[in-house]
Amino acid sequence: MTRELPFTKMHGAGNDFVVLDAIREQLPNDLAALARRMGDRHFGVGADQLLVLRKPRSKAADFRMDIYNPDGTQVEMCANGIRAFFKYLRDHGHTSADELGVETLSGVVRPRFSGPDRITVDMGLPVLAPAKIPTTLANGDGPVLDVPLDLAGEELRVSCVPMGNPHAVVFVDDPETAPVERWGPLVEQHPAFPNRVNVEFVLVRERSRIEQRTWERGTGETLACGSGACAVAVVSMLRGVVDRRVTIALRGGELEIEWPARDSHVWMTGPAAEVFSGSFPVKEG
Repeated sequence: MTRELPFTKMHGAGNDFVVLDAIREQLPNDLAALARRMGDRHFGVGADQLLVLRKPRSKAADFRMDIYNPDGTQVEMCANGIRAFFKYLRDHGHTSADELGVETLSGVVRPRFSGPDRITVDMGLPVLAPAKIPTTLANGDGPVLDVPLDLAGEELRVSCVPMGNPHAVVFVDDPETAPVERWGPLVEQHPAFPNRVNVEFVLVRERSRIEQRTWERGTGETLACGSGACAVAVVSMLRGVVDRRVTIALRGGELEIEWPARDSHVWMTGPAAEVFSGSFPVKEG
């Protein structure tokens, strides 16, 4: 027996999501399998990630967001996703608050309203210790900057910062011509990253502007990555090549990232949009 499960399709700067509302709807038990089915761009809805709205476990949060990649793996955080999630909460009557706490696997994240279809997110303090990324590329307190990484005979220099999830940043001559589809999976699955890693390929155009392409862990190349943009900004600021507020130009749009000082939180501002809603057949029993 099958039933129709309501969903909402959303995106943040082209990073697209299927949102499921577990507060109002009963979801199947196997969400990893559902993420694989719904995330498929040929036989499903198509999405970079599946976002699940739940009641929070933490008293510090108002809602909870569970995140699944289209390969079925569950991940800690998604900055573009949390903007879409916040817009869904407001637009679909769950809250009218201008700011709230969202529980994720990486902790409670606080998005806030910044104007029509724009949301600012407090991304917290960047983590610079190698063991917390995690990576074996360096020891001590960090940061991990421009460390050589061997890729089957090729050497890349990577910088690593987790922003709710792990990121490796690679500076290239031109992101548009960089071999993202070849290098991306090799870095993602490199033994130096025990939990795998998201990979950003970037070029600093000027002190206030960076271009970025992203290979996402468990997904492949996406049009945008908000936490990745934060990692790129932090790494670039640590290297002294950009100002404390930068625009990150991604294939799907632009994000504004601000890191006022080394002991400050990182702030991200960007768009969120609803694309359409519908229903998807799921088996019961």
